[in-house]
Amino acid sequence: MSFELAQVNVSRLLAPLDSPQLAEFVAALDEVNASGDAAPGFRWRLQTEDGNATAVQAFGWDVADSYGVIVNLTVWSSVEALADWVFSGPHLAIMRRRREWFQKAAEATTALWWVPAGHRPSTEEAEYRVRHLRNDGPTPTAFTFRRPFPSPAESSAAIEASDHWLCPA
Repeated sequence: MSFELAQVNVSRLLAPLDSPQLAEFVAALDEVNASGDAAPGFRWRLQTEDGNATAVQAFGWDVADSYGVIVNLTVWSSVEALADWVFSGPHLAIMRRRREWFQKAAEATTALWWVPAGHRPSTEEAEYRVRHLRNDGPTPTAFTFRRPFPSPAESSAAIEASDHWLCPA
C-alpha cells in the first residue's frame, strides 16, 4: 500500500475576515493557493466553491478569544514536497506576516500524518490529529516538521528534519 502526507494547520483570527486588518491576507489567498496547487508533490486541498477554505466551519472548540478559526487541510506526496512549498515563495511571504493577522498560539497548530494514497481527510480527522499532537506530542499518529515520522510503508526509514523546515518567520 502506498501513502501520502496529510497536513492541517489552523489559525485564530485577530479580526474578522472582511476587516481592513485582514484585507492583504485575504487578497493573497488566490496566489498562495495557486502556487500550492502547482507545486511538485501537491495532491489535494480542502476548499469551497470560492476556491479557498475560509468558509469551512471546523475547529470551533479552538476559537478561544479570537474572531474565529481558519483551517488549511491538504495532501502531499511527502514531507519533503510539503516543506519545499511551505518554506518558499508566496507561502513563506505570508508566513512571515502571520502575526499581523493571527494570534500567536502556545500549542501546536499544524499536524502532519500519513494517509492511504487517494484518501482525502475530513475536518473531523484533522481535529483528531491536532488534539492528539497537543496531548501526546509527535507520534506516528500526528507529527510535525521538527519531528517527522516515515510513512507506514517506510517504517524502518528515518526522516531527518531539515533546518529549513523550521519556521523562519
